[in-house]
Amino acid sequence: MNAKAQKNAPRAKTPMSNKKYLWIWAPVLTTVTAVTVVANVALVVAGPWVASQLGTGTYTFTNSAQAAGWDTEYYSADFGSIDEVDAAAKALVEEISGAGIVLAKNDAAALPLAAGAKVTMLGRAAADPVFGGSGSGSVDTNSAVTVRGGLENAGFQVNDQVFTTIEAFAAENPRGYIEMDNPGASTYTIGELPVGEYEAQQASFAQYSDAAVVVVGRPGGEGGDLTRDMSDWDENAEPGQHQLELNKDEKDLIALAEANFETVVVVVNASTTMELGTLQDDPQVDSILLAGSPGATGFNALGRILSGDVNPSGRTADLWAADFTADPTYVNVGDFVYDNLDVSYPVSSLETATSNATVTSDAPFVNYAEGIYVGYRYYETAAAEGFLDYDDAVVYPFGYGLSYTDFTWAVTDTQAGAVDGTVAVTVEVTNTGSVAGKDVVELYYTAPYTDGGIEKAEVVLGDFAKTGVIEPGASESVTLEIAVEDMASYDYLGEKAYVLEAGDYDLTVRTDSHTVAPGTQPIVYTVDSDVVYSGENHRSSDLTAVTNQFDDVSAQFSAEPTDGQILPMSRADFAGTFPTAPTADQLVASDAVAEGFAVWDDEAAADAFEGDMPTTGADTDLSLIDLRGLPKDDPQWDELLDSLKVGEMTDVLLNGAYQTAAIGSIGKPATTEPDGPAGFSSFINSSINGVAYPSEFLIAQTWDVEMAHAMGVMLGNEAMFKDINGWYAPAMNLHRSPFAGRNFEYYSEDPLLSGMLATAASNGAATKGVYTTLKHFALNDQETNRVNNGLATWATEQTMRELYLKPFEIAVKNVSMEVPYIADTEGTIATTTVGATAVMSSFNRIGATWAGGSQALMTTVLREEWGFEGFAISDFNLYPYMNPNQGISAGTDLTLTFQPSKSFADTSSAKAVSDIRDATHNILFTVANSNAMNGLATGATIAYTPPTWVYVQIGATVVIGLLVLLGAFFVTRRVLRHRRSATAGAPAVAGTD
Repeated sequence: MNAKAQKNAPRAKTPMSNKKYLWIWAPVLTTVTAVTVVANVALVVAGPWVASQLGTGTYTFTNSAQAAGWDTEYYSADFGSIDEVDAAAKALVEEISGAGIVLAKNDAAALPLAAGAKVTMLGRAAADPVFGGSGSGSVDTNSAVTVRGGLENAGFQVNDQVFTTIEAFAAENPRGYIEMDNPGASTYTIGELPVGEYEAQQASFAQYSDAAVVVVGRPGGEGGDLTRDMSDWDENAEPGQHQLELNKDEKDLIALAEANFETVVVVVNASTTMELGTLQDDPQVDSILLAGSPGATGFNALGRILSGDVNPSGRTADLWAADFTADPTYVNVGDFVYDNLDVSYPVSSLETATSNATVTSDAPFVNYAEGIYVGYRYYETAAAEGFLDYDDAVVYPFGYGLSYTDFTWAVTDTQAGAVDGTVAVTVEVTNTGSVAGKDVVELYYTAPYTDGGIEKAEVVLGDFAKTGVIEPGASESVTLEIAVEDMASYDYLGEKAYVLEAGDYDLTVRTDSHTVAPGTQPIVYTVDSDVVYSGENHRSSDLTAVTNQFDDVSAQFSAEPTDGQILPMSRADFAGTFPTAPTADQLVASDAVAEGFAVWDDEAAADAFEGDMPTTGADTDLSLIDLRGLPKDDPQWDELLDSLKVGEMTDVLLNGAYQTAAIGSIGKPATTEPDGPAGFSSFINSSINGVAYPSEFLIAQTWDVEMAHAMGVMLGNEAMFKDINGWYAPAMNLHRSPFAGRNFEYYSEDPLLSGMLATAASNGAATKGVYTTLKHFALNDQETNRVNNGLATWATEQTMRELYLKPFEIAVKNVSMEVPYIADTEGTIATTTVGATAVMSSFNRIGATWAGGSQALMTTVLREEWGFEGFAISDFNLYPYMNPNQGISAGTDLTLTFQPSKSFADTSSAKAVSDIRDATHNILFTVANSNAMNGLATGATIAYTPPTWVYVQIGATVVIGLLVLLGAFFVTRRVLRHRRSATAGAPAVAGTD
């Protein structure tokens, strides 16, 4: 072959060429394969979260031919469409607001204003009102009626020139805002328009001079408390000035209004109390209205109250103090951390289950040193003991409110039973004024007190009633009733039980916590000898005798404190026991406190367990619908639970964020459970967001259980159209401090008022098969440090039981749901009743034990004493200290999160499987007796259709897999060809030796 031919001849590929080819394509194929595998694994692990965003698929239930004619519509709506529900809900929101806005001052009958009056609105909140609060309890208020809209809808003419100025300023200068997920980013700017900015518009005042309506606003939000130090947020702040007093701009604004208008009306647009003494005492401020945060249409009610179309009948749900810094809670609200504790917890998510990852942070705490003396219980008692001047210390008593008419009261009947009975008082209310209106009648009791004995407040609310509309000259009678055993006090030091001490109990009919109704006399009920509710003689409302369950928490208190103990405030010596901020020794956690912060020991719990391994995966023909209406201890429940596999149950227990997951093997449908206390809201599914109701603070000011019930019924109707089964509400923590950022979500400082309103709302929702999730159980009364390893909350057992557990106790014992169910093979409908069936535990600790992991709280008190049979869910479980195994061991069944955020460390021991089974039982019992079973009959068959994204996932995986295989085939074929070519065309190679 000549040189040219040899040069142009094809060259055989060498082995090095084949390697080069493989180096290019092998990594590509490997990477694509790895990505596909990882993506599929991730979708399996994070499937519940993905499903929450993209859809969960559908279960199709088909009833048997035999059940074709049966009535399986267990609950039905009262309206024909969701639009009708929304319209009725907005009308109800306006009605609630009208009944809850408090007329706190009305000198010289300045209100109502004349029809068609020309008014000038002043104050930032006039154009930028507070409709509700921020965080999980927030609601959609984009289309809400504004303050101006409410006034104009009532026929008033509004000064547009001034309003436009305020509106433009508010748009450019945002007010402070609580950041739920990043409290450090929260701001506290009042953001009031400086008075100098009104100068250019003052000429317009004369044209709209019938009244100045000054609107003062304060927001609130989940994740942070209001600030007690405005120095960083207001350049004009005086030393020690806090967020709940008027700042300089607001005081200047009031002065501007007084200088230019004959009539000055102040509207307080806040869902917590404020310091209003200067306004109440100012003779040039004619009227004050406490309007709360009124939701979608509540400002229409404000306009109608200003016009006189609605006669205000609201009453304060908290005492409004003159100086918050003098309140006994003031020094024990905020950021307190143990100096000697840095607590580490393992991260329990699936991604890090094998990495031994831990999270370390501080151990915060708060001391309830004031004990039972919170709100009106303190001020009424301190005044009775001569410790303070009531008129100087209090601006508005608890239960206070004015009207446009006058009422007189007469006690017409008293029925007093034995100590195991009740005291009933009938009051005739007569409207002696000139306009129709409603009134609120309040009944308080005063228990006999001995210095150094069981702590007792001077007065305690025992019952209340709101009248209907009473026409001028007409009367209405209401009957108030107190169970005698409810006047007992909890003795955590002596009898370790509720004790009804011997002596005279004075029952007084009052217009507020401080004022005995004119013309009425105390009703004296005498107890001859001490009654101790222990052993067989337990209170009639309890299943078992109540005794101390929180000695570890109470042990932190001592009348002679040592080693970091807390001095409890005592009526016997208010001056000597008045609370102080935590002392240096209280910043050092004892060994017992440190032990409470310790990581939950799964292995020790499993080793200590003495029960048998439960049956799992057994055969059954039962479906969940078959157990609807049956008692929780019916043997068929065991058969159903025996059929479940551990994985089926844990998939439910670890995926409880706004839902309970479906279990196809037993025909359990998925459920939907949105927030929140002011109406349905959802971070996940915006289509669930509904009509914005007033804040619970404003609902409480109605003092109207019928109205709370109506709200529950209306939300139940909304639920029927949105396939909602549970509701993360009502919320009933107490207003321990006015600075608590979440006060807008909670009703009141008083446990009875809170508990009765929550019960009414829950019972209303229950008429449509919706179970309410009573929250946050318990002592979740501060946002500061709420999730920083859990806030250790120290209170005596008396304080806990008489105040902070009481609203939950009232609701658990009095909420009920009628459950229609199929009683036989003929489709006969029978009805049974279940009690409260859902509770949400809280972020904080009871003492040093996480609330959701406290067996004393979640099982002994909740289930064994009070008789709760439903499920308990954690608050949002994103934090390592909230251990799911600890939760289900204690009685917190469902984890409010999605996998893989949390996992169980133990799913194989007899202890863990028993806990998993019990938790599943609690959830299934609740769901079986809810509206989730609408349309289902016994014997139904189930078919599952995956969501579209699953088909996309499968299709993409198949396509990628085929492409990878095809690529591998071509790469392999090419490499083999090159090898054969190289072998055939290569010259012989001489051997060596």
